Amino acid sequence: MTIGQIEYENSCVQCHGPAGKGDGPMAVVLKNGAPDLTRLQADNGEVFPVSKVYALIAGDGITGAHGSQEMPAWGFRYRVNAPSMVGPFGTAEDERAFVRGRILALIDYIASLQEQ
Repeated sequence: MTIGQIEYENSCVQCHGPAGKGDGPMAVVLKNGAPDLTRLQADNGEVFPVSKVYALIAGDGITGAHGSQEMPAWGFRYRVNAPSMVGPFGTAEDERAFVRGRILALIDYIASLQEQ
C-alpha cells in the first residue's frame, strides 16, 4: 500500500468511495454528492489536472480551516501534523516538504484511479 493510497483511505474514501466513483457512505449527505474522481482526466481534455487537484486538497483559496462545508482542506491537517511527523530536529522547510509530499502522494494515487 502506498502513502497515497493510505491517505486516500484515511481522508477520501468516506465520500468518494473505494474506487473513487463518488459512492462513499457519506456522499448521500452531501448537497451535490461527491464527485467521481475517476473522470478528472477525461473531463479535462485527457490531461490530469494536477494543479487544480493540489489546490483543492491543500485548501488554497478556500476560506476556513476545514475548507468548504463539503470538501475539507486536508492540507490543513497535514500542516498541523507536520511538526510531530518530521520530529524535533525538523526545520520549517522539512515541514513544508512533508505537507507537499503527502498531497502529491495522494494526487498520484487519485491519478491512478482514472478511467482509460
